[in-house]
Amino acid sequence: MMKRVLITGANVGLGKECARQVALLDSVERVYLGCRNLEKAEDARAELEERTGRDGFQVLQMDTSDLNSVRAAVRALPQPLDGLVMNAGGIGGATPNALTTDGVTQVFAANVLGHALLVDELIAKGLLGSAVVYAGSEAMRGVRQLRIDRVTLETNSQEEITSVIDGSWRGGEYSMMAGYAASKYIAALWMSAMARRHPSVRFVTMSPGSVGDTAGADAMPRFQRLFMKTIGLRLMKALGFMHSVETGAERYVNALTDERYESGVFYGRTEDEIVGDVVDQSLFYPDLADESFQDCAFAAIHQFLPAA
Repeated sequence: MMKRVLITGANVGLGKECARQVALLDSVERVYLGCRNLEKAEDARAELEERTGRDGFQVLQMDTSDLNSVRAAVRALPQPLDGLVMNAGGIGGATPNALTTDGVTQVFAANVLGHALLVDELIAKGLLGSAVVYAGSEAMRGVRQLRIDRVTLETNSQEEITSVIDGSWRGGEYSMMAGYAASKYIAALWMSAMARRHPSVRFVTMSPGSVGDTAGADAMPRFQRLFMKTIGLRLMKALGFMHSVETGAERYVNALTDERYESGVFYGRTEDEIVGDVVDQSLFYPDLADESFQDCAFAAIHQFLPAA
């Protein structure tokens, strides 16, 4: 039973809508809004309370690109969690391939490394209950309609995965979207590895699908952001390449509460669709089910997670 749920990136877009939907579940008593900016988080909390008629929201300051911030957030958590939705991330801002002080790219830090530490810390302190949901992306499989190429690693070795994490992959010559997609691929492998290591918790990677809101565009470099907000999003909606924020957030909630979504599986669109029902992505991308690749991703990530 879900009583307490933490959602990262909960002050805008999918995260905020997920918080609204979770709060309306009969069993839920507390929804923690994991957010980087306190002012925006408090605004979101007030809006959510007004929209839901419930006062069970609590802000938990957290920047998933900053490991110290993640550790501080776990220390500040007053109660164990029943569920966790790892929604924060994005394309990586204006300099996605720039390195953080932890030696990883900005895009990997925000999408993966901070979340990996968050889960490890919660488990170590006995604060994590029944289900963890990670925001997956079909970008790793490639999206023909959007001209996004499939992520292709030559060996899927720990060394090669590490090169993605530290930005040295392909000699550093790769696009913003390729770095994002590769990060999401590694995250899906890591989630599957965690599922095997912690069988009492469901670890589900769920793509929210292509969602028609501007929150994701806010993290893009300036020219891409302007294009998406003025032309791109409208065009994609008109072509049927996007669905609503409500639909995307509902996928998170279903993964969190419905045990038919199996631990260790990445659920996303069918092979040649942008929106629609979700299925096991290893049907189209068998590398996701390879336990040796999963273990390499787990090991590569943990090279960058020193003990607190």
